[in-house]
Amino acid sequence: MRTKTLATIGYTAPEYGIEGEISAKSDVYSYGIMLMETFTKKKPTDEIFVGELSLKRWVNDLLPNSLVEVVDKILLIGEEKHFAAKEQCLFSIFILALECTMESPEKRINTKDIVTRLLKIRDTLSKRIAKFKLILFAFIDSYFEFM
Repeated sequence: MRTKTLATIGYTAPEYGIEGEISAKSDVYSYGIMLMETFTKKKPTDEIFVGELSLKRWVNDLLPNSLVEVVDKILLIGEEKHFAAKEQCLFSIFILALECTMESPEKRINTKDIVTRLLKIRDTLSKRIAKFKLILFAFIDSYFEFM
């Protein structure tokens, strides 16, 4: 499909910019950029993204070694009790975002799989936090047994 739709800088899929074609896979690309923006608190048009450096490239280059540099600082407070669980959740979200923004539309994840992955990420985080709470409550209970 060809269109005259105006796109937003930083969110458009490469095939739209080059060929003017849009598809569900173009929306997947934009969704991946939006995920990155949401969890980095940076916009594709921020001043640090000049020349060849884009939000996507910045995230890709820093992961997996520098998640703490990529993620919005408020989401990963180092001394919080659920730090590891949140870190794994955020890492999974960034990996999903990168799969959404593959250069080739054919290599991008499909929308049904995006939903499945997001639900799995949510459920995994919930289970890890619930397990932590059970351990904490058991510890507290055992503490009071000795008093």
